[in-house]
Amino acid sequence: MLRAALFVALTLAAPAFADGFRTFSGHGGPIMDIAVAPDGRRILTASFDNSLGLWEVEGTASPVWLEGHGAAVNAAAFLPKSRAVSVGDDFEGIIWDLETHEPAARLDGHTGKIVSVRPSPDASRIATASWDGTIRLWDGVSGHPTAVLTGHEGPINDVAWARGGATLYSAGYDGLILEHDVAAGASPRRVVSHGFGVNVLAIDEAAGWLAFGAADGGVEILDPATGATIADLSGDRRPILALARSPDGTRLAIGDGDGYIMIVATADWHVERDFHAALNGPIWALAFTAVSQGIIAGGIADEAMLWPLSGGPGEGDERKHLAESQRRFHVAPGTVSNGERQFLRKCSICHSLEDDGARHAGPSLHAVFGRRAGSLPGYGYTAALRQSGIIWSETTIDRLFALGPEHVTPGSKMPMQRIVAAQDRADLIAFLKRETAPE
Repeated sequence: MLRAALFVALTLAAPAFADGFRTFSGHGGPIMDIAVAPDGRRILTASFDNSLGLWEVEGTASPVWLEGHGAAVNAAAFLPKSRAVSVGDDFEGIIWDLETHEPAARLDGHTGKIVSVRPSPDASRIATASWDGTIRLWDGVSGHPTAVLTGHEGPINDVAWARGGATLYSAGYDGLILEHDVAAGASPRRVVSHGFGVNVLAIDEAAGWLAFGAADGGVEILDPATGATIADLSGDRRPILALARSPDGTRLAIGDGDGYIMIVATADWHVERDFHAALNGPIWALAFTAVSQGIIAGGIADEAMLWPLSGGPGEGDERKHLAESQRRFHVAPGTVSNGERQFLRKCSICHSLEDDGARHAGPSLHAVFGRRAGSLPGYGYTAALRQSGIIWSETTIDRLFALGPEHVTPGSKMPMQRIVAAQDRADLIAFLKRETAPE
């Protein structure tokens, strides 16, 4: 059947290459963020599949899966004393005990998706940036809220601490970078107005620079005190979706919507490497290894990858790139049936057609016709879906996409989307009936 060719089994995590490259495979959705422990021995991968993966950088062990979010996990960071924090599309943050692998506290208060989480330098506080237009500060141990910072008009994308935790920089869709005096609680100071949405920040306070990446492809290095431009690394690629400063401060990594990673030397801001890491899709996540000798990246593929940086400039980079075996949304009309095309574009990032137990953001659609909504064992449904009383059929699936999940299954995790054309819905349903039928 077609589904066997489309959805291959995921293999876990032995180092995939003998020359220093490594893949971290096992997620059932794109990689949204990567964090490296200060000692360099473990990494966290935050994924669209609602899960965190906790990996040993060396060795062949499978990851530990941290389950607790009700939607995509967007960002994560390590905390002292074997703890971590993560945030997601479910409007929540979670402080994790990495010894028990269970939530130790929840950060509850945002009213929109949380896209960035940054512990203060001493980890006594945690800052979260949300599309609800606020930054919230939390106690780094208990998770109790301590402050709400405002000043942006619209979603806030990233934050960066400075001055030992007395100052916080923020970046938003309004194109502004603001400086918040956390200690005094004064109104924020405008550092720069870019004109296009600013997506990501990176800072080296000792070296005196603040970097930002923007939706228009802008990458600038600023003097945070004056807002003056130190270097302009803007190019033709857009948007800029990830920035990472190396632990030793000698390098800045830049990830963009075209799937490229650019490694820049901070001594004089020249480009050391520029390689195509993801052949079909963006780079959303970047992190250097603890000794700054490798870069780990993730994007629309269901895996992260580590590239060594110890060889000659660019040596071997083009030979290894993130897998794309499950990301086929960009198919042209006519290359597949219309029903399959609708599935690939609307459903495949969350759902499998196989009864394979693989990790995905949504439940498997295998044998979905005749199944009561919210009843597949092993998947964490919302109460709204479990109590909906819906039986999936041609009629109810047609209604789901004609009206949209926000009307048919309000309160569920299903994203807001519609298929307006009746023929497109009919073709999708015919495809699903054929490909989800039990053997």
